[in-house]
Amino acid sequence: MDTRFDLFSNELATRFAKRFANAGMVIHQSPLPKATQELVSLRASQINGCGWCIDMHTKEAAAAGESQVRLHLVAAWRESTVFTEAERAALALAEEGSRLADAHQGVSDETWAQVRKHYDDDQIAALVCLVALINAANRLAVIVHQRGGSYQPGMFAAALD
Repeated sequence: MDTRFDLFSNELATRFAKRFANAGMVIHQSPLPKATQELVSLRASQINGCGWCIDMHTKEAAAAGESQVRLHLVAAWRESTVFTEAERAALALAEEGSRLADAHQGVSDETWAQVRKHYDDDQIAALVCLVALINAANRLAVIVHQRGGSYQPGMFAAALD
C-alpha cells in the first residue's frame, strides 16, 4: 500500500498541520503528565490502526525514557500490572473516546468517575482535548495511507519550524 497523498509536501496541508501542531502544543505544555500523553496517543492510534501515529508515539515515548515493557503492554493494559490507576483511567478514556460508534453512550460514567478521581480540571481538559486531537490525527494519516516505520523522534516538531 503506497501513500496516497503527501500531506507534508502540500502547502495547504502544511499550513493546517502547523495550526494542528499548535493545538497539540497547548496539550504538551499542560500539567497532564507527558508519559500519560504518549500512552493515550499510542492507545488511540492502536485502536484506529494508524501505523504512522503508532510509530511516532512509540518512538517519542521511548526517547523520553518510557520503558519498552510499558510500551509493549499498552495494547493489553487491562491485563498488565505496569500502569498506575491514573494511567488506567486515562487509557480507558482514550479507548471509550476513540470507540464512540461502539457504545451509544460514549464514555461511561465509571470511566469518567475514575478520570475525575485522578486528574484535576486542567489535566482533564488536556486529556479530553488530547483524545480528540489524536483521533483527528489518526484519521488524517489513515485516509492518505501515511505508513509507519520511518519516523524519527523530534521529526514532526522539526518539520513544522
